Amino acid sequence: MFYYYLQLGLHSLKRNPLLTALMVFGIALGIGTSMTSLTVFYLMGSDPIPWKSDKLHAVQLDNWSADQPYRAPNEPPDQLTYLDANALMQAGKADLQAAMFKTVWPLQPENPDVKPFSSLGRATYKDFFAMFEPPFKYGQAWDAAQDKEHARVTVLSSGLNEKLFGGTDSTGKKVRLNEIDYTIVGVLDKWQPRVKYYDLTIGAFNDAEEYYVPFTTAIELQAQASGNNSCFESAKPGWEGYLASDCVWIQFWVQLDSPAREEEYMSFLNNYVNEQKKLGRFARPLNNRLPDVNEWIEAQGVVSRDAQIQVGLSFAFLIVCLVNTIGLLLAKFMRKSSEIGLRRALGATRGQLFMQHLVEAGVIGVSGGLIGLVLTVLGLTAVRSLYKDLNNVAHLDWFMVLTAIALSVAAAVLAGLFPTWKACQITPATQLKTQ
Repeated sequence: MFYYYLQLGLHSLKRNPLLTALMVFGIALGIGTSMTSLTVFYLMGSDPIPWKSDKLHAVQLDNWSADQPYRAPNEPPDQLTYLDANALMQAGKADLQAAMFKTVWPLQPENPDVKPFSSLGRATYKDFFAMFEPPFKYGQAWDAAQDKEHARVTVLSSGLNEKLFGGTDSTGKKVRLNEIDYTIVGVLDKWQPRVKYYDLTIGAFNDAEEYYVPFTTAIELQAQASGNNSCFESAKPGWEGYLASDCVWIQFWVQLDSPAREEEYMSFLNNYVNEQKKLGRFARPLNNRLPDVNEWIEAQGVVSRDAQIQVGLSFAFLIVCLVNTIGLLLAKFMRKSSEIGLRRALGATRGQLFMQHLVEAGVIGVSGGLIGLVLTVLGLTAVRSLYKDLNNVAHLDWFMVLTAIALSVAAAVLAGLFPTWKACQITPATQLKTQ
């Protein structure tokens, strides 16, 4: 019966091409607008590493001034001091742990045809790669011994490797960063998290780094961090004074493979802070935090209020489009009153007529959804052009494609419910008398 209803629906739509086009375009425009904003909103806040997001935790210690919180009402800093990051790394109480910060170093290519340029990198520990799982194309990460030795080694991104070595296996070769030669031990495959959750200090949607070097090496070379640096009191002069200060500038993440390990680590953090209090540090009440990836994204406000408002407005526009579609469908179905009356007189039940016209509304929805997908792609292209920082989240995936089609069909069916019900109330005798 469905195929029969589908044939009837298509035949009916062909008889009124202009009206059909208006309804399909109305649905398409509403779907295109709402899905553009919904896709960006969804990818902004979706889990960037769902298979282990509950095991990865940002470490927050409240070392801020006793006079005021870092951020109201009582939020601890989102980064650590060097003193605390180094102490936690040395303790090694997590299953995996990594202190890290961004660097921007000049890179001097061996190829004389490529001019020197500044490159964004990350100073971190070898556990970074096991925790956040960037895929390797060649080689591997450095090891724990090289962390301890302050080794001059590096891992390159696929983009930088392509630029410097044409994409070939460059492991074992040298690259000159900030006038120092580093041996390449690994090259990543293409890797760009939708949300750069492991470092939200400058931008949640920035590109991933182009090179990675040991944290200990960067500290030995007195590499300045290019990210946020916050202090509630001035540091003593010089590099050593800065390292000994209460300025926060280092991101610190741990992997804890079970709830029990999470409890143990929180207990360790509390004990650590209590010991530091005896040394005159951590004047504020105990306020340690261990948010997982999704809690961290929410706490840092990755999904802005503006994005939420835009989604609401776009769906309000979709509702306006549906109201217009309801009016057009009602006009169309009521114009078929004589046909409906005749079919009722020939034995068609209200249920059969209801399904026939609901299938017709569904065809409008599918057609509008497919065109709406094209409009969504165009809308996302416009978003990428206007907002460069949203390049990573302004893309359709299969889930959003299916969502768009389901939404368009549901919208059309909902829009068709009242006109279809109204059409089924037509009395056959009344219509036949008028013919």
